[in-house]
Amino acid sequence: MALIRTQYSYHDNSDCCSQLSGRVRPVGGPVAHDCGVATVTGERLLVPVSESPTLRNTVAYAVRNAVEAEDRYDAVHFVCPASRRIAGEGSVESARELLERVAVWAAEDLGADDPEVGVETALIGVDTYLFSPSDYVELLADYATDNDIDSVLLDPEFNPGENTPLLPPLESELERTGFSVEMAPVERGTRRGRLVRRAGLGQFVLLAGLSYGFYLLIGGSLAAFDLVTGAMSAGIVATVLLRVSTTGPVQPRKLVARIVRMLVYTPYLLYEIVVANVAIAYVVLHPSLPIDPEVVEFDAVVWSELSVMTLANSITLTPGTLTIDVNSRHFVVHTLTEGSREDLLEGGLERAVRFVFYGRAAARGPGPRERGDDGGEET
Repeated sequence: MALIRTQYSYHDNSDCCSQLSGRVRPVGGPVAHDCGVATVTGERLLVPVSESPTLRNTVAYAVRNAVEAEDRYDAVHFVCPASRRIAGEGSVESARELLERVAVWAAEDLGADDPEVGVETALIGVDTYLFSPSDYVELLADYATDNDIDSVLLDPEFNPGENTPLLPPLESELERTGFSVEMAPVERGTRRGRLVRRAGLGQFVLLAGLSYGFYLLIGGSLAAFDLVTGAMSAGIVATVLLRVSTTGPVQPRKLVARIVRMLVYTPYLLYEIVVANVAIAYVVLHPSLPIDPEVVEFDAVVWSELSVMTLANSITLTPGTLTIDVNSRHFVVHTLTEGSREDLLEGGLERAVRFVFYGRAAARGPGPRERGDDGGEET
């Protein structure tokens, strides 16, 4: 009879689990449930999981591969990265529920006549600021090292970052770290973006308020006629564009915090524009015209569409740099002088944009050069 041993543990680059009577129990978390005592002596497989349309088939493949493969695995570790510092406590609860489903699926996929297979689940990175692929790779590598794991199976749709696909850079970085990485051979459905989305009262109020404020700003008048026609126009705009211009429910606390941080960011950006103007004016007026044009490429650590757009426009607004192309988070920027290029790769603007959208902890992260990105070859 096949045997499943599951555990719920927090692994966060620290000694945060306590051993109790042969079980692993997370500090402040649920006690592990054992269906028996499994002796894990052979190879082990690590499977990072996140919500995805192919997760169910990936779990089935991992379990059957552990049982039926020529080099059989004695244990499969399903781990779910979930940082409360990024998405709050709710993301941790959702990850725990996901792991519970994974454990149930694994039990369903093991037949009565199958050999013993240890199935373990763990939450990792709960108190770690997870942002770039390298953060996830480091977290997975630490877990694998602690549990003596050399092989990783990736779900084709694995994407704990939600906003931007992490899988291609995650796979390559895991391979560079020395792991044997396999992509689960499961079918992937055709992905089609939805033009029309669900929307609620919060989105309507936000869109109407922004439209109303923009109308009054452009009109430059607070006369009764303008106030009334502005309200009517804002209502019409919000009604027509509500389901195509909002990407999710409005979270008032996060929205207010971002607006406040944007108010802090605006004078910083204006200061950078003034400094860059002075530097470019010096270059233009200098008799020898000391320009050094070069196109540089780097991967910015910003994920959402709005944050990428903000960074791209901020770079273009700063004299001496011009955003040529952006693909996901990969930026191609023309720089006019060595100084503007150095400032760009130092990552001041990138950190400031991360501060606006992700808070102070993100602003302390490294810039492109500190991450080992020198901007690519000279053009």
